[in-house]
This record gives sequence, structure tokens and C-alpha cells, in this order.
Amino acid sequence: MSKYESDLATDLETLAEMFKALSNPHRLSLFNRLLTCCVPGTVCDVDTATHFNVGQLGEGIDIAPSTLSHHLKELNRAGLIQMQRKGQQVECWVEPSILKEIGSFFNQKNRISK
Repeated sequence: MSKYESDLATDLETLAEMFKALSNPHRLSLFNRLLTCCVPGTVCDVDTATHFNVGQLGEGIDIAPSTLSHHLKELNRAGLIQMQRKGQQVECWVEPSILKEIGSFFNQKNRISK
């Protein structure tokens, strides 16, 4: 197996884990809520990315706090979101590079299927 094939297999495994995490409706909803800084046609970076604390993310979602925590940990484990403790709060955000990675996958597939 060439290095390119090995890198491609690793990339596909990583993307599969991301898509698996997003297959849950609650996690997809949480991820979507975190995307507010990255509206199509805008540019955002880590410094300007919208950060939500866990309490804010849980507003309007009818799940127990422990379940919310579990879903956020799964999104973090899959590499879709970043989490950082600030005092008693835990902030969550999406790194713009993750969106580029996912977008590149779909753009590549569109080019291949033409």
C-alpha cells in the first residue's frame, strides 16, 4: 500500500467517524447550532468562531444534561467540535478547518462523479 493510499484510508476512517457522530439527530442539531459563525460566503477563524457554553447549547433541546454532555463528548471525540473549560463553564466551538475538510470530501466526490 502506498503512502497516498494509506493517507486516503486514514482520511476516510476519520470522515466515517465524523459522519457516524452526526447520524444522531441530537448531535446533528448541536453541530448545526455551533455552525452559526460559518454562514456560507463568510470567513471565520478560531478567534472569531462562535463559542457556546454547554448550557446555551442545551437550550431548547429536550434532553437531560447528562445526555447533552454525552452527545458533546461524542462530537468532540469524532473531531467535529472543540471543547475548553473556562472556570465552571465548558465552551464548545467548531474549528473552521473541520468544515473545510468535510467540504473537500464532498467537492472531491462531485468532481469524480462528473
